Amino acid sequence: MNRIATPAARSHGTIDAVSPLSLSAGKEQRPRRAYNSTRRREQAAETRRRIVVAGSDLLHRSDVRDWGTLTIRAVAERAGVNERTIYRHLTNERGLRDAVMQQLEKEAGIELEGMHLEDVAGVAARILEHVSSFPLAARPALDPTLDDANRRQHEALLGAVSIQAQRWSDDECLMAAGMLDVLWSVSTYERLVRDWHLDADQAIEAISWVIGMVEVAVRRGRRPAAPQVATSSSA
Repeated sequence: MNRIATPAARSHGTIDAVSPLSLSAGKEQRPRRAYNSTRRREQAAETRRRIVVAGSDLLHRSDVRDWGTLTIRAVAERAGVNERTIYRHLTNERGLRDAVMQQLEKEAGIELEGMHLEDVAGVAARILEHVSSFPLAARPALDPTLDDANRRQHEALLGAVSIQAQRWSDDECLMAAGMLDVLWSVSTYERLVRDWHLDADQAIEAISWVIGMVEVAVRRGRRPAAPQVATSSSA
């Protein structure tokens, strides 16, 4: 093994043998600055949270169905980060949108996993309360013929409810008539067929079934008051 003479040894005319391994070992024993992995994880989590909240804020500027504003660039500007940071935390635009959807559900207090039948009314109320925080999209004007047909349908429904529910308030009659209008609308039928894959007969049967329940409620004087909602799911 090679030996290295220290300066002190040379000044005294002697050579103290020092191993290169012992020198390198001395260097390795110097204290290193601790790597705070916990702090790094906290910073990463905070950056991700800021990105997702920025995406939620952008969506609240437009109709709840308008996700065209939710882009990597727009969210990066809103969150005060560069676009690479978003890709690092959320991979791509789909990952960003999925994270923002989870944030919206969190804001609304929605928990879909393990939902029970008695939870549906409460979940629906929370969803729609959250939707009410978004601006309504402007709807294009209807053709005059369709607009007139729409008006006549509203008047007919409200008249039918009011005759049967004479002790109800105007607002209560309006809510019942409005629900009947929603049930027999073309959009309700189309959603049952497209989203739930019912055939035409099944969709019509389902709509008629619920309209029948509303009719019974009106005849029995069951006003459209919100039902009591369970605070937690049953086991």
